[in-house]
Amino acid sequence: MTRFAASLHARVLLLTVAIFIATAGAAFLAFDHLVDRAVVRLGTLFAEKQVQFDRYRGLETLFREASLAQTLARSPAIIEWARNEDDPGDRQRGMAELEHYRLAFKDRSYFMVIGKSGNYYFNDRDNTYEGNQLRYTLAPDNARDGWYYKTIASGHDCQLNVDHDDNLRVTKVWVNCPVRDGDTAVGMIGTGIDLTDFIREVVDFPQKGIDSVFVDRSGAIQAHRDPRMVDFHSLTKDAKSKKTIFRLLDRQGDREALAEMMERVIAEKNRVESRFVEIDGHRVLAGVGYLDRIGWFNVTLMDVDMLIERQMFNPIGGALTLAIAAATLLITLLFRQAVLNRIGRLEDSVRRVEGGDFAVDPVDSSRDELGRLSRAFADMARSVGDNTRLLEERVQERTEKLERLAHVDPLTEVYNRRGFVHAAAQERNRAARNRQSMGLLLIDIDMFKNVNDGYGHHGGDQVLIEMARRLGRSLRSYDVAARWGGDEFVVLLSNVELDTLGAVAQKIADALSSTPVMLEDGREVEVTTSIGASVADPEEPVDRIIARVDAALYTAKGTGRNRVIVLDTP
Repeated sequence: MTRFAASLHARVLLLTVAIFIATAGAAFLAFDHLVDRAVVRLGTLFAEKQVQFDRYRGLETLFREASLAQTLARSPAIIEWARNEDDPGDRQRGMAELEHYRLAFKDRSYFMVIGKSGNYYFNDRDNTYEGNQLRYTLAPDNARDGWYYKTIASGHDCQLNVDHDDNLRVTKVWVNCPVRDGDTAVGMIGTGIDLTDFIREVVDFPQKGIDSVFVDRSGAIQAHRDPRMVDFHSLTKDAKSKKTIFRLLDRQGDREALAEMMERVIAEKNRVESRFVEIDGHRVLAGVGYLDRIGWFNVTLMDVDMLIERQMFNPIGGALTLAIAAATLLITLLFRQAVLNRIGRLEDSVRRVEGGDFAVDPVDSSRDELGRLSRAFADMARSVGDNTRLLEERVQERTEKLERLAHVDPLTEVYNRRGFVHAAAQERNRAARNRQSMGLLLIDIDMFKNVNDGYGHHGGDQVLIEMARRLGRSLRSYDVAARWGGDEFVVLLSNVELDTLGAVAQKIADALSSTPVMLEDGREVEVTTSIGASVADPEEPVDRIIARVDAALYTAKGTGRNRVIVLDTP
C-alpha cells in the first residue's frame, strides 16, 4: 500500500483506468440508447409506410367490387324490381341487369335480397342457378340471417363480412350494398370473393417479420395469414364469442391503447398510428390504419428485431473492451473527440431521418467500427427513403385508379353521374366568373329496349359505346359529357345562348344518328335520339335545370321522338 501511495504512475494509471471506465460506461449507455432510439424510430417510420402500402396492396379488387356493387344497387331496373318483385317485366329487367353485372364481378357471382319478401337470389360463376336464382327466403327471427338486417339498420353504403353461407355452402368475403329507393332501403345487393384467394392476395405476403391483419370496427379478424384466426359471421355474433385482434395481445393496457388508436384513425382520414405491444411475450410494433371505403382496419404487426438486427452493433462493444486494456491518459483526453463527438454526429443524422430527410451521407469516413456503423446507417436510411418513395408512388398510383373508378363509367369510358357532377361544378364556377350562360342537354337513345331485345345486351353495350364516341367527337374540348344512366347521356355546353342552343343540339343529334352503328358481328343498327335542352344560368340550382331538360326530353319523346326540344328558362 505504501509503494502504491508513493507511485504517481500507478495512481495516474489507476485514475486513468477509472476515468476511462466511467467515460466508457457513460458512452456505452449513451450509445445503447442511441441504437435503441434509432431502431425504434426507423421501425416506426417503416411501420407507418408499411401500413400505407398494405392499405392498397391487393385491395384493388375489394374497392372495385364495392364500386361495381354500389353502381348496380343504384340501377333503375334493380330499384324498380325491388318495388314490384312480382311484376314479370320488372323481374326480367332486374334479372338481366344482375346477369350483366355478374360477368363484371371478379367472382362472376352475385346475390340480391328483396326487402319486402326477404327472397334471396343468387347465381355463381358457372351459371348453376340460371332460371332458378331464387335460393331461399330470409327471416328476421333466424339468427343466421341477422347479417342482412344489421347491415340495413347500420345505414352504411356498403359493408364487408367474412361469412359461410349455410344454404349455399360457400365461404367468402361478402360485399353487402343496400338498394335504396330514395332514403328507404328496399333490399341488398352484392357479390363475394373466395376467402382463400383473398387471403393469398392480401395478407399472405412473404415479408420477413411482418404480419398484416384486417379487422372490422369491433376488432373481429376478417383476414389473417392463418385462416383459423378469421372470425366468421362477425355481423351476427355476440361480442364475447368473436375472434378479435385484442385477444392476441398479452396485456390489458395494450388492448385499451389499440382500441384508442383505432378510434383516432377513424376520426382523421389517412392517419396511421403505431405503438409497441406484447404478443406471446414478445414485443412487436403495431401499425394501424383505417380503410374507410370498406369499414376495415389494417393492423400491421412488425418484429423490429427481425427487420433491424441489433447484432450489427456488437463490434462496438468489443472495441470498447479492447480499448480498456490499452487505455492511457491520451485515450482519456481523446475519448470525447474520438467517440462521443462522432456518436453525436450520427445522432444528428438520426434526427434528420426523423424529420423525413433520408438523403443522409456517411458522417464518418474512417474505417473503424463507428465509421462502418455510420456508413451502414446511411445505407439503411437511403434504403428506407427509397422504399418510402416507392410506397408513396404506389399509393398515388392506386389512388388515381380508384378516382377513375369512382368518376368514369366503365362501359363507355365517359364520366358517370358522380364524375359529371364534379366536372360540371368546376365548369359552372368558371362560367359564373366569366358571366357566361350554359346549355344542358339530356339525350335518350330512342327505343333502346328494342336494341337490347333484338341484338342482345352485348349489342346494346356496343351501341352505347359508339354513341359515347360520336358524342365525344362532336363536342368541344371544354364541354362535359357523361352517361347519366341506362341509355341516357347528359352534356353541359359552355358559353352558349338560347338562340344558338337548338342548332348546336340538332348538330349533335345529327352526328349521333348520321350512320348506322356497326356491331362486331357485322349487323347494322339504325339509331336515333331524342334530346331535351335548356339554357341555364351558372347560379341556378342543378335540380331545377335537370328537371327542365327532363321535361323537354319527355316532350321530345312524347311528340314522336328523333327530335330536339328546347325549353327556355322559367
